[in-house]
Amino acid sequence: MCQEVKKTCSCGKKEASFHLRDNVMSQEVISILYCPLCSVDKSFDREVMVRDNGWIIEYDMDLVRMFAITKLSMDPSHVSPEYIFDEGYATWREMYPGETEDITEERNAIISMKESDPKEYLTAINSWAVDRIQRLKNEGWRKAVHSC
Repeated sequence: MCQEVKKTCSCGKKEASFHLRDNVMSQEVISILYCPLCSVDKSFDREVMVRDNGWIIEYDMDLVRMFAITKLSMDPSHVSPEYIFDEGYATWREMYPGETEDITEERNAIISMKESDPKEYLTAINSWAVDRIQRLKNEGWRKAVHSC
């Protein structure tokens, strides 16, 4: 079971959905979210923050470590913002914030082929997915870069 959390960035202009893997962490571990607009003037502290294409997530690392010790039996010295994000314990619900809205039109155009030309549909959907992940990797999105 996983929990989804929505957070608004510090300037209030953008929102992102987070996935909390296996309900190990609580939503309170995500202290502050900075979108690319409000992160510009923010100094980066790698002890409590992770950066992803202009977005910055600030974690309450004391709370993160408490959950890591009690629920994962981890040595707290091995817990970092990168680990929490990259292992999915408090990460984007999507590959990046807003992905669902961005891909809806493209995906629907491909899905519309399903009834009229199933073979072309399978080819198109597979190549679209592979090309999209490669594009996201090239853009530097953490979840894409760490995917297969």
